[in-house]
Amino acid sequence: PALERALLESVAVHLRADVPYGLFLSGGIDSTALLALMQRAGSGRVLALSVGYEAGAGGDESAEAARVAALAGAEFQRLEMRAADFWALAPRIAAALDDPTADAAVLPSFMLGAAARQAGLKVTLCGEGADELFAGYARYRRGRAPWRWIQGRPRSHGVFDTAGAAIAARLGPWRAGLGVAERRVAEDSGAGAGWSALQRLQAVDCAEWLPNDLLGKLDRCLMAHGVEGRTPFVDPVLAGLAFRLPDAEKIGLRLGKLALRRYLAEALPGTQPFARKKGFNPPVGRWMAAQAARLASLVAAQPGIAEIGAPASAIAATFAQAETRAQPAWSLLFYALWHSHHILGQPAEDDIEAVLVAAAA
Repeated sequence: PALERALLESVAVHLRADVPYGLFLSGGIDSTALLALMQRAGSGRVLALSVGYEAGAGGDESAEAARVAALAGAEFQRLEMRAADFWALAPRIAAALDDPTADAAVLPSFMLGAAARQAGLKVTLCGEGADELFAGYARYRRGRAPWRWIQGRPRSHGVFDTAGAAIAARLGPWRAGLGVAERRVAEDSGAGAGWSALQRLQAVDCAEWLPNDLLGKLDRCLMAHGVEGRTPFVDPVLAGLAFRLPDAEKIGLRLGKLALRRYLAEALPGTQPFARKKGFNPPVGRWMAAQAARLASLVAAQPGIAEIGAPASAIAATFAQAETRAQPAWSLLFYALWHSHHILGQPAEDDIEAVLVAAAA
């Protein structure tokens, strides 16, 4: 009852607006729970926007999003992101972000912001924060005894630490900021605070990952279109309650976010609250692999990448593996686009190839 009250009160507060509002509905647990809460809060018929990918590639849950929208009586709009959208939009998204990010979910987030504006929405509710506060990540389950005794510390390997070792050697201590957050959490969780190992992992993510990736990405991608993204799960009252839930109400052997899943099972029957998480990632690896050799050449010649001093052969090898290991190639590409606009002053209206060609000239 306390959790249900806190969820409803947070959503009700975040629905206060004198402008049209809607919901970004991925089809996953977090946004589906928000839809159920909006329904119970008497928000009227909700406009739910979702992104899918051509041929159902990537983390495409749009079919499930359409199904749960119908269950809740919401109006549903599906956007489809294609390879052409990737090539055209990536430079504009890099221009919209003050800080470079290696999170490919900026692509669908930016498209959703544009669709919300086109639909006349000024505010959207979004599910960011639920994984951190209700313990949705697999690393939280691995952090429980006895697994934590055989696991290394979370996020101990960077994307270039193995196949891209020649690149990693040029990048410096990528984990420094995360280390600062871990030290601060260790201090805060001492002195009789009584935090569990799970709570310490959650606190690190709330201090580092949530503000520096998820919330920043959401804010910039939406505000580029004049749309405000509101995040009920990080409401201070709800967040405090969720953080203090016993570990057993958050994680089990195979699933996290147990308390939120149980609430959804009761609030909106017919959903699939105990399905595994798929994520929100577009198939950037497939799209980059289609032009791997050309991209590798252009990225290696981009001044910001060249300044790092990574061998061209290592960059070529990274893009050659883009289909199966997308993150390293995407990180290099997005930084090259970001540097081209924010440091070199290149316009961002052209496609990826045109921007990189101009940057290398």
